[in-house]
Amino acid sequence: MTVRVRFAPSPTGSLHLGNALTAVANRHFADEHGGVLLLRIDDTDPSRTVEGGEATIVADLAWLGVGFDEGPARQSQRSAVYEEAVDRALASGAAERTDDGSVRLGRDGTTLLRSDGTATYQLASVADDLALGVTHVIRGNDHRPNLPVQTRIASALGAHLPVVIHHGLILGDDGKKLSKRHGHSSLADLRDEGFPAAAVRAYLDELGLPEHDVQLDPARLRRLAVDAIAAMPDEELAAVADAPLEVVPALRGARSLVEAKEYAQLVLTPEPVELRTDAWPTLDRFAELRQPLPEWLSHEEAHALVRELKAVGGDLRALRLALTGAAKGPELAAVLAAAPRDEALARAARARGA
Repeated sequence: MTVRVRFAPSPTGSLHLGNALTAVANRHFADEHGGVLLLRIDDTDPSRTVEGGEATIVADLAWLGVGFDEGPARQSQRSAVYEEAVDRALASGAAERTDDGSVRLGRDGTTLLRSDGTATYQLASVADDLALGVTHVIRGNDHRPNLPVQTRIASALGAHLPVVIHHGLILGDDGKKLSKRHGHSSLADLRDEGFPAAAVRAYLDELGLPEHDVQLDPARLRRLAVDAIAAMPDEELAAVADAPLEVVPALRGARSLVEAKEYAQLVLTPEPVELRTDAWPTLDRFAELRQPLPEWLSHEEAHALVRELKAVGGDLRALRLALTGAAKGPELAAVLAAAPRDEALARAARARGA
Protein backbone atom coordinates (compact mmCIF):
# COMPACT_ATOMS: atom_id res chain seq x y z
CA MET A 1 0.00 0.00 0.00
CA THR A 2 1.34 3.41 -0.97
CA VAL A 3 1.07 5.96 1.82
CA ARG A 4 -0.95 8.98 0.71
CA VAL A 5 -1.30 12.07 2.87
CA ARG A 6 -2.85 15.41 2.16
CA PHE A 7 -2.38 19.03 3.17
CA ALA A 8 -5.75 20.74 2.89
CA PRO A 9 -5.73 24.47 3.67
CA SER A 10 -8.54 26.91 3.01
CA PRO A 11 -7.54 29.67 0.55
CA THR A 12 -7.58 32.43 3.14
CA GLY A 13 -4.18 33.94 2.39
CA SER A 14 -0.68 33.38 3.74
CA LEU A 15 -0.26 30.19 5.73
CA HIS A 16 -0.59 30.44 9.48
CA LEU A 17 2.52 29.08 11.21
CA GLY A 18 0.44 26.26 12.68
CA ASN A 19 -0.79 25.27 9.21
CA ALA A 20 2.79 25.39 7.99
CA LEU A 21 3.69 22.93 10.75
CA THR A 22 0.98 20.59 9.40
CA ALA A 23 2.35 20.93 5.86
CA VAL A 24 5.89 20.12 6.97
CA ALA A 25 4.69 17.19 9.11
CA ASN A 26 2.80 15.73 6.15
CA ARG A 27 5.81 16.16 3.85
CA HIS A 28 8.06 14.39 6.37
CA PHE A 29 5.54 11.55 6.83
CA ALA A 30 5.24 11.01 3.09
CA ASP A 31 9.02 11.04 2.64
CA GLU A 32 9.65 8.68 5.55
CA HIS A 33 7.17 6.15 4.13
CA GLY A 34 7.99 6.53 0.45
CA GLY A 35 4.57 8.05 -0.04
CA VAL A 36 2.75 10.87 -1.78
CA LEU A 37 1.68 14.31 -0.55
CA LEU A 38 -1.44 15.76 -2.14
CA LEU A 39 -2.31 19.44 -1.94
CA ARG A 40 -6.05 19.95 -1.62
CA ILE A 41 -7.68 23.37 -1.44
CA ASP A 42 -10.67 23.25 0.90
CA ASP A 43 -12.78 26.01 -0.64
CA THR A 44 -16.31 24.82 0.09
CA ASP A 45 -17.02 28.06 1.98
CA PRO A 46 -16.89 31.01 -0.48
CA SER A 47 -17.07 33.50 2.39
CA ARG A 48 -13.62 32.38 3.56
CA THR A 49 -12.01 32.40 0.13
CA VAL A 50 -9.61 35.28 -0.43
CA GLU A 51 -8.73 36.37 -3.96
CA GLY A 52 -5.26 35.05 -4.71
CA GLY A 53 -5.35 32.93 -1.55
CA GLU A 54 -4.49 29.69 -3.31
CA ALA A 55 -1.56 31.24 -5.17
CA THR A 56 -0.29 32.67 -1.89
CA ILE A 57 -0.41 29.24 -0.26
CA VAL A 58 1.44 27.63 -3.16
CA ALA A 59 4.08 30.37 -2.96
CA ASP A 60 4.36 29.91 0.82
CA LEU A 61 4.94 26.17 0.40
CA ALA A 62 7.61 26.83 -2.23
CA TRP A 63 9.28 29.37 0.08
CA LEU A 64 9.37 26.75 2.85
CA GLY A 65 10.71 24.11 0.50
CA VAL A 66 7.62 21.92 0.90
CA GLY A 67 6.85 20.27 -2.42
CA PHE A 68 3.63 18.42 -3.19
CA ASP A 69 3.34 15.43 -5.51
CA GLU A 70 -0.25 15.87 -6.64
CA GLY A 71 -2.69 18.75 -6.85
CA PRO A 72 -3.85 21.26 -6.13
CA ALA A 73 -7.23 19.55 -6.08
CA ARG A 74 -9.97 22.12 -5.48
CA GLN A 75 -13.13 21.15 -3.65
CA SER A 76 -15.04 23.81 -5.58
CA GLN A 77 -14.47 21.69 -8.70
CA ARG A 78 -15.45 18.33 -7.19
CA SER A 79 -19.21 18.64 -6.78
CA ALA A 80 -19.81 15.38 -8.69
CA VAL A 81 -17.84 13.49 -6.03
CA TYR A 82 -20.01 14.95 -3.26
CA GLU A 83 -23.27 14.33 -5.09
CA GLU A 84 -22.32 10.69 -5.54
CA ALA A 85 -21.41 10.45 -1.85
CA VAL A 86 -24.77 11.93 -0.86
CA ASP A 87 -26.58 9.44 -3.10
CA ARG A 88 -24.81 6.61 -1.30
CA ALA A 89 -25.71 8.01 2.12
CA LEU A 90 -29.35 8.40 1.08
CA ALA A 91 -29.47 4.91 -0.43
CA SER A 92 -28.09 3.37 2.74
CA GLY A 93 -30.74 5.08 4.82
CA ALA A 94 -28.09 6.84 6.89
CA ALA A 95 -29.10 10.25 5.57
CA GLU A 96 -32.33 11.99 4.67
CA ARG A 97 -33.35 14.94 2.52
CA THR A 98 -35.23 17.70 4.31
CA ASP A 99 -38.01 19.94 3.05
CA ASP A 100 -35.58 22.73 2.11
CA GLY A 101 -33.57 20.34 -0.07
CA SER A 102 -30.60 19.95 2.25
CA VAL A 103 -29.35 16.48 3.19
CA ARG A 104 -28.52 15.50 6.75
CA LEU A 105 -27.31 12.47 8.61
CA GLY A 106 -30.35 10.86 10.13
CA ARG A 107 -28.57 9.96 13.34
CA ASP A 108 -27.35 13.36 14.50
CA GLY A 109 -28.63 15.87 11.98
CA THR A 110 -25.21 16.85 10.64
CA THR A 111 -25.73 18.69 7.36
CA LEU A 112 -24.01 17.02 4.41
CA LEU A 113 -25.47 19.04 1.57
CA ARG A 114 -26.80 22.57 1.91
CA SER A 115 -30.14 23.60 0.46
CA ASP A 116 -28.33 25.24 -2.46
CA GLY A 117 -26.77 21.89 -3.33
CA THR A 118 -23.24 22.68 -2.13
CA ALA A 119 -21.34 20.28 0.11
CA THR A 120 -20.41 21.18 3.66
CA TYR A 121 -16.85 21.01 4.89
CA GLN A 122 -17.53 17.79 6.80
CA LEU A 123 -18.91 15.89 3.81
CA ALA A 124 -16.37 17.26 1.33
CA SER A 125 -13.45 16.42 3.62
CA VAL A 126 -14.53 12.82 4.15
CA ALA A 127 -15.62 12.20 0.56
CA ASP A 128 -12.35 13.60 -0.79
CA ASP A 129 -10.17 11.60 1.60
CA LEU A 130 -11.94 8.45 0.45
CA ALA A 131 -12.03 9.30 -3.26
CA LEU A 132 -8.41 10.46 -3.38
CA GLY A 133 -7.16 7.35 -1.60
CA VAL A 134 -5.74 9.16 1.42
CA THR A 135 -4.31 6.62 3.86
CA HIS A 136 -3.31 8.93 6.73
CA VAL A 137 -4.75 12.27 7.82
CA ILE A 138 -2.24 14.37 9.78
CA ARG A 139 -3.73 17.53 11.22
CA GLY A 140 -3.77 19.80 14.28
CA ASN A 141 -5.46 19.07 17.59
CA ASP A 142 -8.08 21.71 16.80
CA HIS A 143 -9.62 19.17 14.41
CA ARG A 144 -10.18 16.54 17.10
CA PRO A 145 -13.85 17.55 17.53
CA ASN A 146 -14.40 16.72 13.84
CA LEU A 147 -13.33 13.11 14.24
CA PRO A 148 -16.58 11.61 15.62
CA VAL A 149 -18.85 13.22 13.01
CA GLN A 150 -16.45 12.43 10.18
CA THR A 151 -16.31 8.82 11.34
CA ARG A 152 -20.11 8.67 11.14
CA ILE A 153 -20.11 10.24 7.68
CA ALA A 154 -17.58 7.67 6.45
CA SER A 155 -19.77 4.90 7.86
CA ALA A 156 -22.80 6.37 6.09
CA LEU A 157 -20.82 6.12 2.86
CA GLY A 158 -20.03 2.47 3.57
CA ALA A 159 -16.36 3.14 4.31
CA HIS A 160 -13.84 3.85 7.05
CA LEU A 161 -11.80 6.98 7.63
CA PRO A 162 -8.08 6.90 6.93
CA VAL A 163 -5.77 6.65 9.94
CA VAL A 164 -6.04 10.01 11.70
CA ILE A 165 -3.05 11.50 13.55
CA HIS A 166 -3.48 14.73 15.49
CA HIS A 167 -0.53 16.89 16.46
CA GLY A 168 -0.13 19.67 19.00
CA LEU A 169 -0.79 23.29 18.12
CA ILE A 170 1.60 26.24 18.26
CA LEU A 171 0.53 28.57 21.06
CA GLY A 172 1.25 32.20 21.84
CA ASP A 173 2.86 33.37 25.08
CA ASP A 174 -0.59 33.52 26.67
CA GLY A 175 -1.15 29.81 26.13
CA LYS A 176 -3.77 30.37 23.45
CA LYS A 177 -3.68 29.25 19.83
CA LEU A 178 -1.28 31.43 17.87
CA SER A 179 -3.07 34.27 16.09
CA LYS A 180 -2.39 37.70 14.61
CA ARG A 181 -2.46 39.35 18.03
CA HIS A 182 0.68 37.39 19.01
CA GLY A 183 2.77 38.41 15.99
CA HIS A 184 4.84 35.91 13.98
CA SER A 185 1.51 34.24 13.14
CA SER A 186 1.83 33.80 9.38
CA LEU A 187 4.63 33.07 6.94
CA ALA A 188 4.00 36.52 5.44
CA ASP A 189 4.65 38.06 8.88
CA LEU A 190 7.89 36.12 9.26
CA ARG A 191 9.07 37.06 5.76
CA ASP A 192 8.30 40.73 6.39
CA GLU A 193 10.26 40.54 9.65
CA GLY A 194 13.25 39.19 7.74
CA PHE A 195 13.29 35.57 8.85
CA PRO A 196 14.99 33.45 6.17
CA ALA A 197 12.94 30.53 4.87
CA ALA A 198 15.67 28.13 6.04
CA ALA A 199 15.25 29.33 9.63
CA VAL A 200 11.46 28.90 9.62
CA ARG A 201 11.74 25.45 8.02
CA ALA A 202 14.41 24.43 10.55
CA TYR A 203 12.16 25.53 13.40
CA LEU A 204 9.22 23.52 12.09
CA ASP A 205 11.49 20.54 11.43
CA GLU A 206 12.61 20.68 15.06
CA LEU A 207 8.99 20.65 16.28
CA GLY A 208 8.32 17.57 14.18
CA LEU A 209 4.97 16.00 15.05
CA PRO A 210 4.43 17.28 18.61
CA GLU A 211 2.10 15.14 20.67
CA HIS A 212 1.08 18.10 22.82
CA ASP A 213 0.65 21.82 22.18
CA VAL A 214 3.89 23.81 22.11
CA GLN A 215 4.55 27.46 22.80
CA LEU A 216 6.13 29.53 20.06
CA ASP A 217 9.77 30.22 20.90
CA PRO A 218 10.72 33.52 19.21
CA ALA A 219 14.22 33.39 20.70
CA ARG A 220 14.86 30.04 19.04
CA LEU A 221 13.51 31.36 15.75
CA ARG A 222 15.88 34.32 15.96
CA ARG A 223 18.84 32.06 16.75
CA LEU A 224 18.01 29.91 13.74
CA ALA A 225 17.73 33.08 11.63
CA VAL A 226 21.26 34.13 12.60
CA ASP A 227 22.53 30.66 11.73
CA ALA A 228 20.68 30.64 8.40
CA ILE A 229 22.06 34.06 7.41
CA ALA A 230 25.56 32.96 8.39
CA ALA A 231 25.19 29.90 6.15
CA MET A 232 23.81 31.71 3.08
CA PRO A 233 26.08 31.75 0.02
CA ASP A 234 27.73 35.12 -0.55
CA GLU A 235 25.88 35.73 -3.81
CA GLU A 236 22.48 34.95 -2.27
CA LEU A 237 23.01 37.16 0.76
CA ALA A 238 24.31 40.00 -1.40
CA ALA A 239 21.25 39.76 -3.63
CA VAL A 240 18.81 39.74 -0.70
CA ALA A 241 20.53 42.72 0.93
CA ASP A 242 20.89 44.53 -2.41
CA ALA A 243 24.59 44.94 -1.72
CA PRO A 244 27.87 44.22 -3.56
CA LEU A 245 29.76 41.04 -2.68
CA GLU A 246 32.50 42.86 -0.81
CA VAL A 247 29.96 44.02 1.80
CA VAL A 248 28.79 40.48 2.61
CA PRO A 249 31.21 39.88 5.53
CA ALA A 250 29.61 42.80 7.37
CA LEU A 251 26.17 41.22 7.01
CA ARG A 252 26.94 37.84 8.58
CA GLY A 253 26.08 38.82 12.14
CA ALA A 254 22.67 40.21 11.22
CA ARG A 255 19.71 38.75 13.12
CA SER A 256 17.32 39.09 10.19
CA LEU A 257 17.38 39.84 6.49
CA VAL A 258 15.84 43.22 7.29
CA GLU A 259 18.77 43.94 9.59
CA ALA A 260 21.18 42.65 6.91
CA LYS A 261 19.82 45.31 4.54
CA GLU A 262 20.24 47.94 7.26
CA TYR A 263 23.82 46.80 7.83
CA ALA A 264 24.50 47.09 4.12
CA GLN A 265 23.30 50.69 4.14
CA LEU A 266 25.46 51.51 7.16
CA VAL A 267 28.49 50.28 5.26
CA LEU A 268 27.59 51.73 1.86
CA THR A 269 25.86 55.03 2.64
CA PRO A 270 26.40 56.00 6.28
CA GLU A 271 25.00 59.16 7.78
CA PRO A 272 27.85 61.69 8.12
CA VAL A 273 28.89 62.54 11.69
CA GLU A 274 31.29 64.98 13.32
CA LEU A 275 32.94 63.74 16.49
CA ARG A 276 34.27 65.68 19.47
CA THR A 277 37.95 66.42 19.75
CA ASP A 278 38.51 63.65 22.32
CA ALA A 279 37.84 61.13 19.51
CA TRP A 280 40.38 62.67 17.14
CA PRO A 281 43.45 60.80 18.46
CA THR A 282 41.74 57.50 17.62
CA LEU A 283 40.82 58.71 14.16
CA ASP A 284 44.35 59.96 13.56
CA ARG A 285 45.86 56.66 14.71
CA PHE A 286 43.41 54.78 12.52
CA ALA A 287 44.48 56.84 9.50
CA GLU A 288 48.16 56.14 10.24
CA LEU A 289 47.52 52.39 10.45
CA ARG A 290 45.17 52.18 7.49
CA GLN A 291 47.13 54.30 5.00
CA PRO A 292 49.94 51.85 4.20
CA LEU A 293 47.66 48.82 3.97
CA PRO A 294 46.06 47.48 0.74
CA GLU A 295 42.94 49.09 -0.74
CA TRP A 296 40.88 46.14 0.50
CA LEU A 297 41.67 44.46 3.82
CA SER A 298 41.50 40.75 4.34
CA HIS A 299 39.58 39.37 7.30
CA GLU A 300 42.85 38.84 9.18
CA GLU A 301 44.21 42.32 8.36
CA ALA A 302 41.00 43.99 9.52
CA HIS A 303 41.04 42.13 12.84
CA ALA A 304 44.70 42.93 13.32
CA LEU A 305 44.00 46.63 12.82
CA VAL A 306 41.20 46.55 15.40
CA ARG A 307 43.47 44.75 17.88
CA GLU A 308 46.21 47.32 17.45
CA LEU A 309 43.81 50.21 18.01
CA LYS A 310 42.44 48.49 21.08
CA ALA A 311 45.96 47.91 22.43
CA VAL A 312 46.69 51.64 22.42
CA GLY A 313 43.39 52.50 24.09
CA GLY A 314 41.65 53.63 20.92
CA ASP A 315 37.99 54.60 21.10
CA LEU A 316 36.47 51.87 18.93
CA ARG A 317 32.96 53.23 19.41
CA ALA A 318 34.08 56.55 17.94
CA LEU A 319 35.65 54.79 14.97
CA ARG A 320 32.44 52.84 14.38
CA LEU A 321 30.49 56.12 14.41
CA ALA A 322 32.90 57.66 11.95
CA LEU A 323 32.69 54.74 9.54
CA THR A 324 29.00 53.85 9.76
CA GLY A 325 27.23 56.83 11.34
CA ALA A 326 25.74 54.49 13.97
CA ALA A 327 26.70 53.40 17.47
CA LYS A 328 25.67 49.79 16.79
CA GLY A 329 25.78 47.56 13.76
CA PRO A 330 28.07 45.11 12.01
CA GLU A 331 31.29 43.88 13.57
CA LEU A 332 33.87 46.68 13.29
CA ALA A 333 36.48 44.45 11.63
CA ALA A 334 33.91 43.40 9.03
CA VAL A 335 33.18 47.07 8.30
CA LEU A 336 36.89 47.70 7.80
CA ALA A 337 37.09 44.76 5.39
CA ALA A 338 34.04 45.99 3.47
CA ALA A 339 35.12 49.62 3.06
CA PRO A 340 37.94 50.42 0.59
CA ARG A 341 40.90 52.35 2.00
CA ASP A 342 40.18 55.74 0.46
CA GLU A 343 36.55 55.66 1.50
CA ALA A 344 37.38 54.63 5.08
CA LEU A 345 40.00 57.38 5.36
CA ALA A 346 37.59 59.96 3.92
CA ARG A 347 34.92 59.04 6.48
CA ALA A 348 37.42 59.29 9.34
CA ALA A 349 38.59 62.68 8.11
CA ARG A 350 35.01 63.92 7.73
CA ALA A 351 34.15 62.82 11.27
CA ARG A 352 37.16 64.80 12.45
CA GLY A 353 35.86 67.89 10.73
CA ALA A 354 38.64 67.87 8.18
